[in-house]
Amino acid sequence: MNRFTLAALVLALFLSSALPAQTAPPTTPGPAQQSRKLSDWWHQAYFNRPLKSPDAKKLPLISVSGNHFVDASGKPLEFRGVNTGDPDKVDSQGHWNQAFFAKIKESGATVVRIPVHPVAWRGRGPKAYMELLDEAVQWSTDLGMYVDIDWHSIGNLKQGLFQDPMYETSLPETLNFWRTMAAHYNGNHTVAFFELFNEPTIYRGQLGSMTWDEWRQINEDIITLIRAYDNDTIPLVAGLDWAYDLAPLRDSPVRAERIGYVTHPYPNKRKRPWPQKWEEDFGFAAERYPMIATEIGFSDAYGNQADNAAYASEITKYLDSKGIGWTVWCFDPEWGPTMISSWDTFELTGEGKFFSGEMKAKGTTLLLEPVKETPAH
Repeated sequence: MNRFTLAALVLALFLSSALPAQTAPPTTPGPAQQSRKLSDWWHQAYFNRPLKSPDAKKLPLISVSGNHFVDASGKPLEFRGVNTGDPDKVDSQGHWNQAFFAKIKESGATVVRIPVHPVAWRGRGPKAYMELLDEAVQWSTDLGMYVDIDWHSIGNLKQGLFQDPMYETSLPETLNFWRTMAAHYNGNHTVAFFELFNEPTIYRGQLGSMTWDEWRQINEDIITLIRAYDNDTIPLVAGLDWAYDLAPLRDSPVRAERIGYVTHPYPNKRKRPWPQKWEEDFGFAAERYPMIATEIGFSDAYGNQADNAAYASEITKYLDSKGIGWTVWCFDPEWGPTMISSWDTFELTGEGKFFSGEMKAKGTTLLLEPVKETPAH
């Protein structure tokens, strides 16, 4: 090796040691990698896992026998209670707590109807909304009250036409809601009733068209789905005309066993004398099927003080005479007719005082007449 070659070699070694080491540039996740981290749709599942509760069977199981709801020993029962506001609304206003349910219990209620509005169900999301319902079920269990979960929509489910935006839903959403409820509350005795749809109506054709037979088929499909997950909770079916009219039951009852029917006989539905109209429109059905009037109530918007007093006396007397239970709308100071005048004091309104007095006086009535077996159809 000559001195020029040696000098070149030394210079090369010097330069290689002086230059910084070359490293690969840092890698950052590209859009494809980021999307893979944010999306795991192949792991997602419906939120319908069963509720694990040690108190699931604390209250006696309610079932259907003939034309009555009965307890575990077979004694017929007639429930009386109240409606709450939507859990999402009440929670947003800071009052969804056990103290609220304790006030409901103080009113004399033995059943709580909980209206779930589709807009609130979607807005809060099923998982978060179920947490509210689970709280209600536990508080009701602790206080000895049963629960009726109500899918609170108003309109024509067949054609997807509804009274207001808060009620907008679809048949697939409705079916999935009830799949979630049935799977989650299967085996829980406190949740005694699933009220399939609050108030079906076509509003004189302004909300399309839907016959009773079409409505009947929709309910039968929902019941079949529920029974695939839960064979104990009692489905409740509403009549047309905002859940008032059950006259079609004379010729075309829902083709399902162990169900009940509901009516909403507000004073403005028919002109006086009321009892005759009530008998024609829904009362006759109590001879064959168990029933609950899941919304009753009065306010100044429906008539003067004398009319309200007459309605209150006549509706409770009539329903009691037919063995039909009832729940009052609404234990909320804003959604009328209101039972309370304020969130601060829970002071009862005139409506609240009347129906609370009736509930405290009668409680859960044990009916003495024999249970009538419903003919098969």
